[in-house]
Amino acid sequence: MPPQPTELVKLEASAFSGPLPHPDLLAKFNEIIPDGAERIMAMAERQSAHREKQENRVIDGNVRSQTRGSYFGFILSLVAILGGLFLLYQGKNIAGLGAIISSIAPLAAVFFVARRAQENERADKAAALQARRSR
Repeated sequence: MPPQPTELVKLEASAFSGPLPHPDLLAKFNEIIPDGAERIMAMAERQSAHREKQENRVIDGNVRSQTRGSYFGFILSLVAILGGLFLLYQGKNIAGLGAIISSIAPLAAVFFVARRAQENERADKAAALQARRSR
């Protein structure tokens, strides 16, 4: 019996992920466009610098906004407490104590809620780090 013809199929696949093309593709860009790879790299560097600048602007704006909010909250609370003290001085005990307590209670609540959120965030990060280490 004569040998049966066989068919050989070779399949090759590759994958690459990232903000830049695969180095082999960059080399082909140089063949097509003079300094094509250099131009692509320069474009990626400019985009990265732009993104970092935008992120810094957002972060700086958030910090300024939070600082300004803290100052305004302090001033409003101080005015309410001083108003309560003035009412106490005028002999209006219930109104004075009400003004003082109603200005201090939200500050305490914000402090405790923020503290709990920080603890939860730390616990989440610790769990994520532990999960990464156990892999």
